[in-house]
Amino acid sequence: MNRHIFTKTLYVLLAGCMGVGFSNCHSDAQQQAVSHLAFAPNDDQLKLPAGFHAVVVASHIGAARHIVVRDNGDIYVALRAPHNGHAIACLRDQNGDGKADIIEYFGPDTRGDGIGIYKGYLYFGSDTAIMRFRLINGQLLPDAHAETIARFPIQHQHETKTFTFDNQGYMYVNVGAPSNACQYEDRQKGSPGQNPCPLLEHYAGIWRFRADVPNQTEDHGGMRYATGLRNCVALDWNPVNHQLYAAMNGRDQLYQLYPQYYNAQQGAELPAEEFLLIRQGGNYGWPYTYYDPFQKKRIIAPEYGGDGKKAAPANQYDPPIMAFPGHWAPLGLLFYTGNQFPSSYKYGAFIAFHGSWNRAPLPQAGFKVVFVPFKNGSRLPTGNYSVFADNFTQSPNNQSPAHRPVGLAQGPDGSLYITDDLGGSVWRIAYTGK
Repeated sequence: MNRHIFTKTLYVLLAGCMGVGFSNCHSDAQQQAVSHLAFAPNDDQLKLPAGFHAVVVASHIGAARHIVVRDNGDIYVALRAPHNGHAIACLRDQNGDGKADIIEYFGPDTRGDGIGIYKGYLYFGSDTAIMRFRLINGQLLPDAHAETIARFPIQHQHETKTFTFDNQGYMYVNVGAPSNACQYEDRQKGSPGQNPCPLLEHYAGIWRFRADVPNQTEDHGGMRYATGLRNCVALDWNPVNHQLYAAMNGRDQLYQLYPQYYNAQQGAELPAEEFLLIRQGGNYGWPYTYYDPFQKKRIIAPEYGGDGKKAAPANQYDPPIMAFPGHWAPLGLLFYTGNQFPSSYKYGAFIAFHGSWNRAPLPQAGFKVVFVPFKNGSRLPTGNYSVFADNFTQSPNNQSPAHRPVGLAQGPDGSLYITDDLGGSVWRIAYTGK
């Protein structure tokens, strides 16, 4: 969920081509950037658009969640389960073929999820803290001293902490809701919703912190930036239009808890997974509402008097900028700013969907990376989404997936990196045009 500028060499190459037309420059530059990669047939199990190819950077490194790539090409991956007492995998490609020659493990003995690089530090998110480690020039492993930037209360659902940075020194952290719909008895048929929902005070929102101030909490140094967000693991700052975006995991079990209002198929398809433009002070409706992509409106949740048809009050909650199929589980979001890919990809958003567990009686779905087009500086998408990377499950009807995509990162040459927390794989996607 992070990006880095091109290396000096590639920057000079691009700058030198500006006078002869971008398309020619793009072709020469990207060919130089990826010609050294060791593409192999077995690396292309992923289904990608024409001209794109994958390299398996590493596999079986652990439950690989989010990822960041340093501007020298070193890769850091947060692990959901620690490996030999460490929650960060550190990868280095020494010969330039795209595959990791060195894999070392670093960091605390805890469960991790978020990771990023900001102003010379590697930031890492456990379930209860965001900490940082100073990066050392020329060395793969950071300084071992951890500085805690923000602390969070213990929770037992949607506890992962992902984050992103703006260009003003702020860090934005997702704090998911430890609940499905804020019922008095969570996920129990007939239990009403709490109104007002007390969880909104410390959960179900995005909090903003100073990126360089230690020992902050939600109440001391932190600020609730937006609320009504059930769980926005997929979070990114758009560096072009300077706006915050997120993709939210919607609620579960409408049919199981309220069969008087929903049939099994509606339970599989509702609610939408929402792609959101996050504004300061915004309210995105959880737990009181959900978004119905078929009725194209926000609906009052059944725990709060809804019947599957009753619309939420107009203008009370922010709408999504795009709706995706229910239960696809968006976990990764990246705005692409590189020049390696065709120009139609520049400034657009990649979203990684982890895949569903609860779409029965329909087949399980998701398990893919999609692309949403944006133009330079646009706040809203300029077209519908398209599938960019697929076939992660390598399984009929997605019953026994081999891989589940999670994290996204942009490399210094404009390559796209994708992680998988089931098979422990890291892919590097490059464009050759062939």
